[in-house]
Amino acid sequence: MSRRTRLLPALAAVAAAGAITAAPAMAQHSSMPAKPTQNIVQLAASNPQFSTLVSLVKEAGLVKTLSGKGPFTVFAPTNAAFAKVPAETLAALKADPDKLRSVLTYHVVAGKVPASQVVTLNGKSVKTVEGSTVRITVKGKSVRVNDAKVTKTDLMAKNGVIHVINGVLIPPAN
Repeated sequence: MSRRTRLLPALAAVAAAGAITAAPAMAQHSSMPAKPTQNIVQLAASNPQFSTLVSLVKEAGLVKTLSGKGPFTVFAPTNAAFAKVPAETLAALKADPDKLRSVLTYHVVAGKVPASQVVTLNGKSVKTVEGSTVRITVKGKSVRVNDAKVTKTDLMAKNGVIHVINGVLIPPAN
């Protein structure tokens, strides 16, 4: 038996062992995304960049609603977005629960609208849970909701989706 003929079964055995050890790792990276287990509030609370938003949602009494069946699409401002809001404006919102609820629900759209659908809404106004509309603008790969830029999309929750924005949306005065 030649050396080459003896090496082939050994190489086949090594390759098979490698395939067997790699199989569990490949199963974890399947093309089917895992079904979300957290609701919108839990998902936001698990991400430190939303601590201000989650705190305000609690103050406004919206935890039960946003943890409910939904589905909802939330355009979620980060802590950095809230940091751009003047301190006196935030204080006034915290002092007026109705106004705070109005501002927060202005960031929420009824229904689950993933990024693939948001980009089809260029130039359109979308009604928010607050009752007013936000305007969606798409330029190239950049998407804006009113003046806020969408910085991350499709954070999936079991009752909807979160899109991260870099600004706080203020509903029009009635």
